[in-house]
Amino acid sequence: MPEFLTKRWHGYHVIALFVISILFIGIIAYYNWILGIASVVIMTLLVYNAVRAESAFQEDVKGYLSTLSHRVRKVGDEALMEMPIGIILYDEDCRVEWTNPYMPHVIGEEPLIGQSLNFISDKIIPFIKAEADREIIPINKRKYLVHFKQEERLLYFFDVSEKVELEKQYRDEQTVLAFIFLDNYDEVTQGLGDQVRSNINSQVTSMLNRWAEENGIFLKRSSSERFFAVFNQATLSELEKTKFSVLDEVRDMTSKENVPLTLSIGVGSGHASLPELGQLAQSSLDLALGRGGDQVAIKQMNGKVKFYGGKTNPIEKRTRVRARVISHALRELVLDSDQVMIMGHAHPDMDSIGAAIGILKVAQANGKEGFVVFDQNQKTTGVTKLIEQVQQNEHLWARFIDPDDALENSTHNTLLVVVDTHKPSLVMDDRLLNKLDRVVVIDHHRRAEEFIEDPVLVYMEPYASSTAELVTELFEYQPKRLKMDILEATALLAGIIVDTKSFTLRTGSRTFDAASYLRAHGADTILVQEFLREDIRQYIRRSKIIENARIYKSGICIAKGDPTEAYDQVMIAQAADTLLSMSGVVASFVISKRKDGKISISARSLGEVNVQLIMEGLHGGGHLTNAATQIEDATIEEAENMLKGTIDEYLEGGKEA
Repeated sequence: MPEFLTKRWHGYHVIALFVISILFIGIIAYYNWILGIASVVIMTLLVYNAVRAESAFQEDVKGYLSTLSHRVRKVGDEALMEMPIGIILYDEDCRVEWTNPYMPHVIGEEPLIGQSLNFISDKIIPFIKAEADREIIPINKRKYLVHFKQEERLLYFFDVSEKVELEKQYRDEQTVLAFIFLDNYDEVTQGLGDQVRSNINSQVTSMLNRWAEENGIFLKRSSSERFFAVFNQATLSELEKTKFSVLDEVRDMTSKENVPLTLSIGVGSGHASLPELGQLAQSSLDLALGRGGDQVAIKQMNGKVKFYGGKTNPIEKRTRVRARVISHALRELVLDSDQVMIMGHAHPDMDSIGAAIGILKVAQANGKEGFVVFDQNQKTTGVTKLIEQVQQNEHLWARFIDPDDALENSTHNTLLVVVDTHKPSLVMDDRLLNKLDRVVVIDHHRRAEEFIEDPVLVYMEPYASSTAELVTELFEYQPKRLKMDILEATALLAGIIVDTKSFTLRTGSRTFDAASYLRAHGADTILVQEFLREDIRQYIRRSKIIENARIYKSGICIAKGDPTEAYDQVMIAQAADTLLSMSGVVASFVISKRKDGKISISARSLGEVNVQLIMEGLHGGGHLTNAATQIEDATIEEAENMLKGTIDEYLEGGKEA
């Protein structure tokens, strides 16, 4: 305790004694005046002593406070002027008004007074305007954590270079696991001689081993078509910079041997345990294969996925065996259900409606009630004539129900079959998807990051021309109790014809087999043409869109619709198809406003440009030659700028999503 506080207590004691003494003096003087006078003298001495003690106390307090103030001021001055923290006061024009002595050491130059903050770093002024509290800004090869005090126009600079470097080192050394798969290895090498197969196997293995050695990767072959790789995050970052060029190297090498062999790589990365990384790597590989192979999928613990490659058209590798197995599995699920609900994507096209009718026929063939969920408000001009024909067929139209009725009538044992999409955000009514636990997905699009959760059966074949083709194959292995009528078979055939552009795009041998099967069961090609006929006014509106087309880069054509008009999705897609038929156009993009207010972009190509990757860069998807996206809260001009930026990224060498 400070000495002056001790004196203070002493003063209190004196005052207390003084009060008590007065009481005693009064009592003594009452009985004996001589003793009273003596007591007064003593009392006077005590008062004098108390006054002196109080005066000494006040002097001690002043001295203590003076010393403490001096010490605090000295510490403040040292903190402000000598501690290794930069401090800057700036004016309204973002010019330096004052700095502490440490700040010139940060910049390596003085004086700083009057200089613009841009002189220190061109990132400081944008940071101030963003009104953020703090941000790490590089200055002269060092990293500084800058704290911003807006009201005082004050900046603090803390050197965090070592911390940032340590964090970077920690991230770079995180373990990454990967599975490498040779697409189509067994199918491609099945018919080759032993020497040719051995030669290809040796070349691929040598190329992968050399790639692993050059990049510091531990590589181990686990089967004839599968490899396991271990590396770190720093190596992964370098591989991403090259867009995983090993994909192109393997593809080019095998193509010289006339063997269509490609790689698919699934990567698991992030702050996770080894079992979790293994699961991420396997999930990434499944995603890459589901998108057609010849690409890399990188999945992190936060759910983000990056894709590289996927620039080649997937090679058909479906088998009749798989179609039969899926068909039998679907039949068992139908038999275990009380009814079947079939739902396509919002604003359905011919493929979606045709596939839904095909699954309806599968349910009926197994003695179960089936219903096609159809919202009249989402009907597009592309399916108008087909729906009109369905409405004339009372038996078939009775199977089409509104989403509200489907939601009300469905039970816990109802089977929901989603066709022509696998994204929850694109289904006709997500309420039904959330209510029912037993969901089957049948789709021909490349798998995207967004996927329906926990389906009981998935039949996704990106090698197929259309979902109608897949459903036709499934129906072939169902009980022959019911035969398709002309309208049902024609609806499926129309779906195939529309998605293949009359058998010109994405058409394999299985496509013609499915079309032949439908034709044999009464599909009417004349009726298909009737479905596809369009109104002359629609033709004129589409022509006006095409009239605005301009070549952007390398045969890539972009057309924009009238900003004051709204177009349906079918017309936008048809405009893109028409542009693709023009000489010199290798890819076409049509940007227009839809009736729901969104900006739609339809993309088409002949295969040289992967429009799927470009559309995925704008949160869309589709196929290598046929893709689309929708953009909310944007104008046509803004959407065009976004599209051009994504095209530029693609042309510069790959895509990251």
